[in-house]
Amino acid sequence: MAKLVFGMNQSLDGYVDHMSFAPSRTVFRHFIEEAQGQAGSVYGRKIYEIMRYWDDDHPEWGADEHAFAAAWRRQPKWVVSRSLTPVGPNATLVGDDLEETVRALKAERDGEIEVAGPDLAHSLTQLGLIDEYRIYLHPVVLGHGTPYFAGPRPPLRLVAHDRIGEDVIRLTYLPA
Repeated sequence: MAKLVFGMNQSLDGYVDHMSFAPSRTVFRHFIEEAQGQAGSVYGRKIYEIMRYWDDDHPEWGADEHAFAAAWRRQPKWVVSRSLTPVGPNATLVGDDLEETVRALKAERDGEIEVAGPDLAHSLTQLGLIDEYRIYLHPVVLGHGTPYFAGPRPPLRLVAHDRIGEDVIRLTYLPA
């Protein structure tokens, strides 16, 4: 049975915004390894459209960017959207049957399935489907933006904390 994991970079004041701060090389390499080992990803529309960047090679990329793109392209993706059509390569559109689809994915697959996007994570949290939350805490304060938790914070239990690179702490929580 697969484990559904919601993990994102977060500012000290609780916001996620890939345009305001980016992971260091060390943290990016950590994400490459994560992507290489994932059984797939479930995306909300907004974050999926951002991640489509990795569908095409870019001349300024180095080895790390090519490695991440290869891992991202290889894994299956399920995109939750009522408005987006079509989706890109190796992606399946999920419409109104979110709970049924995700329960089936968890039952049919092994390993970790990434959840990407705070709004989607909120919906899956309400359905009791997220098995683990990973907050990659960066030493920046944004003061505004999209919060990591799109709704009330669910009851959580801290099970691990790791230093990733020089400045980032990964906090791992399970539903309480």
